[in-house]
Amino acid sequence: MNKNKNAFINGIRDGVPIALGYFSVAFSLGIVAKKAGLNPFQGFLSSMLNHASAGEYAEFTVIIANAPYFEMAFIIFITNIRYLLMSCSLSQKFDSDTSYIHRLLVGFGITDEIFGISIGRAGSLNPYYNYGAMALALPSWSFGTAIGIVAGNILPASIVSALSVALYGMFIAIIIPAAKTDKIVGIVVILSFLASFIVSRIPLFSHISDSMKISLLTVLIAGIAAFLFPIKENEEVS
Repeated sequence: MNKNKNAFINGIRDGVPIALGYFSVAFSLGIVAKKAGLNPFQGFLSSMLNHASAGEYAEFTVIIANAPYFEMAFIIFITNIRYLLMSCSLSQKFDSDTSYIHRLLVGFGITDEIFGISIGRAGSLNPYYNYGAMALALPSWSFGTAIGIVAGNILPASIVSALSVALYGMFIAIIIPAAKTDKIVGIVVILSFLASFIVSRIPLFSHISDSMKISLLTVLIAGIAAFLFPIKENEEVS
């Protein structure tokens, strides 16, 4: 019991900076959610079930476009598919006697940052460590979205429009470091921009929604890049 308690406390400690970062990002997502017509409770529930900025942004974009549920499911699956790989990797750090309930609960709360602090732990991973990190990070993410929606309903339209740009800045902050570190990633990013622009100008694809175009291009371009430039098993990834 003390072992689980200590692991939970350590998780809370390591989850504090993650929770603070999540709140600011989720606040910007709340502005987008407000544009999609969600109320604070709906935004809170959406963030509690979808712990990814890209996944939620795609979700709200589909809602704004009034696209069908199938398209929303497909887009969220594509944008969040990396968490399947993270779950498989993290499962190797559990003791063999860790129950499936613990594994499922930890898998539900995996985010990029929680995965990072969990995989970096020495030795076997105690699921209560993840519960501690999740106890702060996930509510902060959800309340950030809800408060962003409330702010979007109160603040002037000009300020709401300015705040919505912050989310694009976050995505740029994710892309630029990776592109600077790996030239192939930089080239793929540039080609993705060009392909997206070209497809948007071709009348043949005009009947396809923007979100579906982006999702299909993501699968196609990422697949081609992975086939042409695979990462070798003995190659270290920074």
